[in-house]
Amino acid sequence: MKSFFKFLSEASTAVQQAQRMGLKGDGHGGWYDKNGEFVAKTEKGQLKFYNKRQSVGKQDPPQTEAEKNYSSPNLQDPAITQKQGDLQQMAAQQQAAAQEPPAQEGPPPVEKTKGTLTVAFGRFNPPTTGHEKLLDTVAKSSDDGDYVIVPSRSQDKKKNPLDPDTKVSVMRQMFPQHSEKIVNDPANRTIFDVLKKAHMDGYTNVRIIGGADRVKEFENLAGNYNGKLYQFDNVEVRSAGERDPDAEDNVTGMSASKQRKAAAEGDFKTFAKGVPSTLNQKQAKELYNMIRSGMNIKEGWNLWEIAPKFDWKNLRENYVSERIFQIGQLVENLNTGLVGRIIRRGTNYLICVTEDNIMFKSWIKDMMEYTEVKMNKKMREPNKPNTLVGTDGYRKNVEDMTPGSSWGIQFINKYRKK
Repeated sequence: MKSFFKFLSEASTAVQQAQRMGLKGDGHGGWYDKNGEFVAKTEKGQLKFYNKRQSVGKQDPPQTEAEKNYSSPNLQDPAITQKQGDLQQMAAQQQAAAQEPPAQEGPPPVEKTKGTLTVAFGRFNPPTTGHEKLLDTVAKSSDDGDYVIVPSRSQDKKKNPLDPDTKVSVMRQMFPQHSEKIVNDPANRTIFDVLKKAHMDGYTNVRIIGGADRVKEFENLAGNYNGKLYQFDNVEVRSAGERDPDAEDNVTGMSASKQRKAAAEGDFKTFAKGVPSTLNQKQAKELYNMIRSGMNIKEGWNLWEIAPKFDWKNLRENYVSERIFQIGQLVENLNTGLVGRIIRRGTNYLICVTEDNIMFKSWIKDMMEYTEVKMNKKMREPNKPNTLVGTDGYRKNVEDMTPGSSWGIQFINKYRKK
């Protein structure tokens, strides 16, 4: 049986041919010219033409070359061809721009009056005993205690159930020895925001501390844009140590993923093991309930969405079947905070480009759909079209750029059985 989508595709081809010729349909596959003469019918998605100069009871005269060419399904409307060419050229220019680092004059010159700032940038959602080890490492690695802990601003029901303000408040309770160094600044959305601020504050060098699995990512990004977005004599990235998810102790084997999994499963006993002793049992229970509330557990949940490292098989299956992370979709890197549009899908990674043409590569386990902003207007700002995938505004812009994009709906409404 022919699929509905194939039917629409075939019907669209026939109608486009007929419209170019000025024919009028009867709603049943027949087509008439302006004089009301039957000239063609739809067969297998194409128009089958009958000679316009046919005579009753006589042999039809041969079609002229002009008639043959005009009725060809390969004939293109010049106006449509020109618009499609413009769209293809625009896409090629955008892709070319994305392949190169953004052309910039460089960061503004700033007098370097300070030494080295040590930085930790991460989700901490929720904070755990494992993060205590990270913060202690940052403090020990710093020069004269000059360091900052910058929690990201990411928030969603699956991987980031705590909002930024709540998360910072909990961290300051959990890690009182680092309380003054934990930054709550809405302007620090990405690792680049943190580094640019350090540059403007007059630091000569920066030292980034992260998990062993994130060192390479930070090295590539931070190093590649030194001299373009900020200027330091040296950008160093150090590992806070390997993390063993199978370890039985409450530090080496603890992670935010384990805590989200325990909260989703209703296992407070396991959850409590990942909470530092600085919080009492009542406070730990409150945190547990906040996470369950933020994840909206009552609506159901999938482990691969809230803690992908524990359900890699289903994450991979959903990715390969293209249920998640489509080309052109706006996504956020959970490690760096960078938001970009997907331009390439790898075996288990994505290559994305930010609005500022910064290209980054990320494992699918470290990505989430970016849904913070919802807009229905075609223009997000004057002269700036809404390009946020999934919004009505974006759909309207795409329809304006695509000839005949809404025809299928009109066809169904016009010829459906009353």
